[in-house]
Amino acid sequence: MRAYSLSHLSDQTLLRDLTSLIARDRVTTATLLAHLAEVDARRLYLPAAYPSMFAYCVHELHLSEDAASKRIQAARVGRRFPGIFEALADGRLHLTGVGMLAPYLTPENADDLLAAASHRTKAEIEELIAQRSPRSETMALAQALPASPARTAEQLAPAQVESAGPECLGARAGQHAPAHVGPRSKATPVAPERFLLQLTIGQETYDDLRHAQALLGHRIPSGDLARVFGHALKALIGQLEKTKFAATTRPRRNASERPSTNPRHIPARVKRAVWERDSGQCTFVSETGRRCPARKLLEFDHIEEVARRSAEGRRREADEARRRAAGARVVEEAGRKAAEARARAAAEEVITPLRLLGFRADEARRAAALCEPIPDAPIEQRLRRALSCFHRPRTPAQVPTDLGNTP
Repeated sequence: MRAYSLSHLSDQTLLRDLTSLIARDRVTTATLLAHLAEVDARRLYLPAAYPSMFAYCVHELHLSEDAASKRIQAARVGRRFPGIFEALADGRLHLTGVGMLAPYLTPENADDLLAAASHRTKAEIEELIAQRSPRSETMALAQALPASPARTAEQLAPAQVESAGPECLGARAGQHAPAHVGPRSKATPVAPERFLLQLTIGQETYDDLRHAQALLGHRIPSGDLARVFGHALKALIGQLEKTKFAATTRPRRNASERPSTNPRHIPARVKRAVWERDSGQCTFVSETGRRCPARKLLEFDHIEEVARRSAEGRRREADEARRRAAGARVVEEAGRKAAEARARAAAEEVITPLRLLGFRADEARRAAALCEPIPDAPIEQRLRRALSCFHRPRTPAQVPTDLGNTP
């Protein structure tokens, strides 16, 4: 049985192994697609009693329907253009990218298009396709959709790439609404500097949209949704920039800012300067010199680390409190042991006289124990206290009833 627990590996070993596994996986994927293409070309699924290559992959190779579709598509395209297999093995192209480029590849443009798509993400390949093969734009349309859309058997899985057919924002007259509306919105490039936006909005947002169209009626008489969204986004961006990094068209010059007692406070002029210097991008740089490309969820970072300083201060205080408590316990324990030693020494001084008076050893020790609470008392006082252990009170019959003089 293989062990998949990797907690014993160091960070460097884990990253090195991951890079090696990714490289091997790319080569394996390219080899797999080449085998699928050859099996498909020879129609070897027929002797195995399967009516199609798709059925063979799903029921014999136990691939999911989506995985089978994507790999069969890539295998067939790769058989027409063998450079795809090499690009997959080298990591220059991913499987999703092959499916996206497939409808646009021809013997004339294959080499150029594959080279242009090298090391590009899915979104970047979409932009590349929009630049090379621009599509006609669709009219903006807001349309009510069914409350509970039903899935159809022909619907593609989320990762499956549709090979043909234009995408549209909404249904025209006579068309049905989409069979399924995904939970995420998407902006798809359709032409140079033109994008197709598809999203689903709630009733409240729809009402706000109509209200914005009415308010912008003097500027946008046609009510064009693209221009309405453009105005709304500009207003929102201006508000967010003002909140995020104190953006303003009229910054105060030589303004004397009141000092703040909050160590986390960042002056507005500092926010503006930092944002302009860093272009709103994370400034973390890895050991290899690569700068983090993140532009979301960014926060200003203090040169003097406030959170870490506070945490370190709390840790130091806690450590100091533990040291003081431990010292107090040591002193208390030492005092207790010293008191016990003095008490035992005081008791030992009483045992010897008691033994000389004829008491047994166990009786002397029991009597001497009465002296432990008064170790600093004189020996005479301690001895009297020890002797009180042997005092036997008289019974009522032994107590005289008349202490007066007799005649």
